[in-house]
Amino acid sequence: MESPMETCASAPFDHAKADVILRSADGVEFRVFMLFLSLASPFFETLFDLPQASDEASDQEMKDGLAVITVSEDSKTLDSFLRFCYPSTMAEDPCLEDLTEVLPVLAAARKYSLDLIERKVCQALANPKVLETEPLRCFAIARNARLKHETITAARHNLRKPLIPALFPEINLISASDFLALLTYHKKCIVAVQALLKDLRWMTSNYGSLDGCGWLFNRPSPSPSPSRHSYSHHERDQYCCGQGTDARFFPWNTAPLAWWTTYMQEVYELLQDRPSGDTVRAAADRTIQKVRSADCAACSGRVKECMTEFSNLFALKVDEAVAPIELEMEF
Repeated sequence: MESPMETCASAPFDHAKADVILRSADGVEFRVFMLFLSLASPFFETLFDLPQASDEASDQEMKDGLAVITVSEDSKTLDSFLRFCYPSTMAEDPCLEDLTEVLPVLAAARKYSLDLIERKVCQALANPKVLETEPLRCFAIARNARLKHETITAARHNLRKPLIPALFPEINLISASDFLALLTYHKKCIVAVQALLKDLRWMTSNYGSLDGCGWLFNRPSPSPSPSRHSYSHHERDQYCCGQGTDARFFPWNTAPLAWWTTYMQEVYELLQDRPSGDTVRAAADRTIQKVRSADCAACSGRVKECMTEFSNLFALKVDEAVAPIELEMEF
């Protein structure tokens, strides 16, 4: 059976003055400089320093006067890790935002002792943009590669996602035990956060008293007359949002605004699946939009400032609650 026809790699791996050829598993030839590879990798430095036998005694394949070294990596992986080896004036570092490329590049980096590339791969797995959208895939790749910090970071970001995930491409990279450890960690974080919703002292101690967050109860400005305890008809028309009836969310045992109670009820449900400060903030944003659209004279103008402050406090407490929870996994 004939071998597939070799093709030449694109620039900068087609240089006329290169001194060795690396041939990928899929038959693409990379004309590279031994100096660059030797400086980047002790593996290549040792390989190129080995004494070369004479042409008559060697079965080394040659092409255009250059030794041809066949490697097991495919051309896409080889192209990526060679770009890391080359100076930036000749080749920019490749972008590793596509998670499908991370694992083979990491495997090649370890095989050829390319520590710089391994660090770059770790940075790719810790990329906030990637973690925000695909934390579970980052977790699987990092766990498979036994990268402790990156595995733990991905597990924390996965708290923003549902407890039971949809099927994802890299699920086969991890064991059932790994997956169970992640689900157990997620569940423990849910339990830790539920305590915040059962006891609002984190909130009341922060504001001090009802006066510290009068917006929550739509209290009118204090009257100059200390004997006055009721609202005028005009004020009753202004404060039209109503009071909540869910006693679970009565700070200082006082009924707050109905829309705030609804917000807390929504967050209570969401945090049982996604125990993250981001869950709190996202729900607050939705509440702000609802209250503004209701056009309450008292609430609409100040809901954004007040709820942003409150949700930031709430989110901080959520993140503090989950921070001590450990991912129980051996590395």
